[in-house]
Amino acid sequence: MSLAPYQAAGQHASLAAAMSKAAILVVEDEEAIREMLAMALGQAGFAVTQAGDAAQAQKILEHNRTDLILLDWMLPGISGVEWARRLRKKPVHAVVPIILLTARGEEEDKVRGLEVGADDYVTKPFSPRELVARIKAVLRRSGQHEQGHQLELAGIVLATEEPHLSIDRKTITLSPTEFRLLVFFMTHPNKVYSRSQLLDEVWGLSTFIEERTVDVHIRRLRKILAEHQRDQLIQTVRGFGYRFSPD
Repeated sequence: MSLAPYQAAGQHASLAAAMSKAAILVVEDEEAIREMLAMALGQAGFAVTQAGDAAQAQKILEHNRTDLILLDWMLPGISGVEWARRLRKKPVHAVVPIILLTARGEEEDKVRGLEVGADDYVTKPFSPRELVARIKAVLRRSGQHEQGHQLELAGIVLATEEPHLSIDRKTITLSPTEFRLLVFFMTHPNKVYSRSQLLDEVWGLSTFIEERTVDVHIRRLRKILAEHQRDQLIQTVRGFGYRFSPD
């Protein structure tokens, strides 16, 4: 991967204002790339910690506040994708947003990354401006809920302050994206939404996210709900999109 794009990171320091000092964990095994990423994000106003592999990243995550993980797909030992999958199974870390860095540009690879719980992906090579924009978008989406609000429908209880989800009084772990998607469905029941509408409402207006992303997260959310006999709540309306129907 060429390091040249990162040399211009200083041009984008003005992007820091909205996300100043958000804590980013950069997990990248190539030291030169890792250092340049840290420099670019530091100049953009983020607080950056670094790790060269998943084992080191796990230790940092357990002892430091982390608002977002920037995770390389290809790591020595445990791959980035596998580590992301493991994190999503741990309630304490499941809500931390993850952006995958990958040289894999094929659709099936992008889908696989989303299916293990990543909130976004960036294909190498990329510019600091694109990277900062994506980080800001994911951080903004992960913190968009009102404090202290609770939703309850069809035996599902969502407390958006924590965030916290329970079904029949049993705590359930969701990724930040699945949580936001379920919040939107529960606050807009019995209405049909197209993929593009869901992208706008849940992910926010962005040219970076593909409509296929919606299908991936719908599938993940249904799988989780199916474990509690609630998957039928999310219905596919052929030719239109999706509907959450508690009736």
